[in-house]
Amino acid sequence: MTVMLGQNQYGKAENRVVRIVRDGATHHIKDLNVSVSLSGDMDEVHHSGSNAHVLPTDTTKNTVFAFAKEHGIDSAEQFGIHLARHFVTSQEPIHRARIRIEEYAWERIAASDPDTEKKHSFVRSGQEVRLTQVSYDGERWEVVSGLKDLTVLNSTDSEFWGYVKDKYTTLPETHDRILATEVSGRWRFNWSDDAREMPDWEESYRETRKHLLQAFAETYSLSLQQTMYQMGTRIIERRDEIDEVRFSLPNKHHFLVDLEPFGLKNDNEVYFAADRPYGLIEATILRDGCEARIPVDLTNL
Repeated sequence: MTVMLGQNQYGKAENRVVRIVRDGATHHIKDLNVSVSLSGDMDEVHHSGSNAHVLPTDTTKNTVFAFAKEHGIDSAEQFGIHLARHFVTSQEPIHRARIRIEEYAWERIAASDPDTEKKHSFVRSGQEVRLTQVSYDGERWEVVSGLKDLTVLNSTDSEFWGYVKDKYTTLPETHDRILATEVSGRWRFNWSDDAREMPDWEESYRETRKHLLQAFAETYSLSLQQTMYQMGTRIIERRDEIDEVRFSLPNKHHFLVDLEPFGLKNDNEVYFAADRPYGLIEATILRDGCEARIPVDLTNL
């Protein structure tokens, strides 16, 4: 019986690269998930294990990050063309390169005062899910609304330093970092009986969302906890119909990529967007005199 090697390819999948272009106070963001697949004269590595024709997948990962710095990211298409051309023309055994790219869109967060709008605050487009839970026992109502999967990012105006250190601490202090999180939030209304006028639910959701976004954008952050507290505080202070807010905020870490091995300086421009593990920051913010009733585990709502 004759055995033959069929179609084969290899590469590095899901390289999460974030490129920040700092045009003075105005920042521009490109957020890509890049998968590289290469094929060509690769029979021998399968037959004998010889790596003589194999470009390491780690090298393809490094190339993605280095090209983000060297060539920039004008578009996903142009970036993919740069990468594919490089792999096929620079490595004789590689005959074909397939570059798959997912791009995640971001919109600027509108400021409460257009004259003070932050040009470095963004909200991810098209992923947010609106939520509500209504309970009724025949006499009393309880309405809890909220949202999940609302991803926000500040490309500057965030620091993290002065924390406790022990022999296991390796995280360097920083005075300029990306702050990003995926907001899961719930808020409890103080409307509870038919004798009172109902809130305008649509307006309430729209305005509550606006206030939490503006608080995120306008807080110079020394910790995600501080930013979260300001988000809840702003809702309580601006929306009389809400007595309790609870947030669960995973810290969506963005780590500067070390480009020095490639002779490149990374001046807060190219980041690796890590998905796990992540810090998880949670808290309840209450109107003075009110009792907390939103469950700690928001998935149980």
